[in-house]
Amino acid sequence: MSEPSVEDLLRDLAPQVLGALVRRYGHFDTAEDAVQEALLAAATQWPDTGVPDRPKAWLITVASRRLTDLLRSEQARRLREDSVAQWTLPGNWLAPPADQPPSESDDTLILLFMCCHPTLSPPSQIALTLRAVGGLTTAEIARAFLVPEATMTRRITRVKQGIKDSGIPFGLPRPADRVERLAAVLHALYLIFTEGYAATSGPVLTRADLCTEAIRLTRMLHQMLPDDGEVAGLLALMLLTDARRAARTGPAGELIPMTEQDRRLWNADDIAEGVALISRTLPRGEPGPYQLQAAIAAVHDEAATADETDWPQILALYEVLMQMSDNPVVALNHTVAVAMVRGAGAGLDLLEELRSDKRIADDHRFHSVRAHLLEMLGDDAAAREGYLEAARRTTSPPKQRYLHSRAARLAP
Repeated sequence: MSEPSVEDLLRDLAPQVLGALVRRYGHFDTAEDAVQEALLAAATQWPDTGVPDRPKAWLITVASRRLTDLLRSEQARRLREDSVAQWTLPGNWLAPPADQPPSESDDTLILLFMCCHPTLSPPSQIALTLRAVGGLTTAEIARAFLVPEATMTRRITRVKQGIKDSGIPFGLPRPADRVERLAAVLHALYLIFTEGYAATSGPVLTRADLCTEAIRLTRMLHQMLPDDGEVAGLLALMLLTDARRAARTGPAGELIPMTEQDRRLWNADDIAEGVALISRTLPRGEPGPYQLQAAIAAVHDEAATADETDWPQILALYEVLMQMSDNPVVALNHTVAVAMVRGAGAGLDLLEELRSDKRIADDHRFHSVRAHLLEMLGDDAAAREGYLEAARRTTSPPKQRYLHSRAARLAP
């Protein structure tokens, strides 16, 4: 196996170094600035001098020295502005790194929990996770979410200030809070992946960088928590879903539905890994929502053709998932499974029940599914209107073009 590049090594070490500094000093925002300067120094020096024997310790030492300089400057500024006779920070914050050798422990998991603290909104959790744990630059995050870099800079700055003001401690949550906190972490990673696989807006349907980053972070979390079924389930779900990405768009970036995809383009290695992972995880105990969704994805991926899809098994899995999840998207997908097993009419009946749920009734996916079921019943005129209505409700140009093409095929 070849040695990782300096860039890859720095990417892996960045959250560990940041976690070590935040654990020791606090000051999340200042610590991040110091780590960025240490990473820049390493990227400049290591290609010529070689990677140190203990690269993590090297980075922590350099970042600690820079952090000390930044804190001294901050102290001096406050002394000047506030005319305070003496201002000290808790602990021995000015102690040189040699006085306290860097810990070899990996604080990445703690950092991930901190970024996904329940006091932060989901968008804030996502942005901070990508910045602090994923190592993406603010410009990269801004491009991913189609906002100006200055806007994303302000958002991340507000999040960091919020952490500072709230006094969120750096440490693993108490056992009583761990389930809730882990759920927030998994939800943030899931949202990052979902935005990458099915972009809500912008000129492209998928964003491979976000998919790849979400899988990388979830894989890292699985390595840290190998016995957690839902972590394993989420990783399997991502792998099994992302395996289809290459077949999901055509030469011009147009959307290709699963039933029409060239399954030879599906990533067989990802499917094998995802199936093996969920197969090991499901028998351990009562499955959670991510495990069930992964099992559904596995059934889809193992079908040689669309016609060979085991829809009764998928429906059975959705029935179990519906009992534990009040998720309107799950309910919509359950409707599709019912239609595939019991007929489009049965699916439309369930869809009418969903119409009262404002979380999904105004979503383009609701109208797209309804149009598809109407088309299955042979009501082309109503199906055409449904596709056009769905197109009006999505902000994704590729999805709009796909829905318009579906409507055009049904034109009288």
